Amino acid sequence: MTRQVEKTAANPLARSAARLAAVQAIYQNAVNPDLAIAELVEEFVSHRLGKIVDDVLMAKADAKFFAELVNGVDAEKEKLDGLIAEALSEKWSLDRLEEIVKAILRAGCYELTARRDVPTAVVINEYLDVAHAFLGSKEVGFINGVLDHISRKVRS
Repeated sequence: MTRQVEKTAANPLARSAARLAAVQAIYQNAVNPDLAIAELVEEFVSHRLGKIVDDVLMAKADAKFFAELVNGVDAEKEKLDGLIAEALSEKWSLDRLEEIVKAILRAGCYELTARRDVPTAVVINEYLDVAHAFLGSKEVGFINGVLDHISRKVRS
């Protein structure tokens, strides 16, 4: 087992927290694109991950993994959006999706393409858990279908 896989298996809660925080940061960047990604990542790492925010203790997250996800989505956004758009039915376009749905799909798509050390089922299930925190069952099912379609394309 490689060191990376060992770390993933040893600290799944920190990875889950990193995914949730990454989706939040990706969403924040989408609605406030003037904030530089490096500043956004630094703000989350310094002031949110494992800290008290609005009287709520935020979960300890794998800060390195969080930064990789946010920076990776930013760097690969066009490619990720292309994969997502290809997975949508003819009735849907990327522009029709809510920003939180796009943030979840971009993060999940990035992890499916860039982190082959993480099993496909783990990636999809983790982002479905994130989706449940923000969305209803209809949207979660939609995200499941899109991520499943993308996984078959990029991991087969």
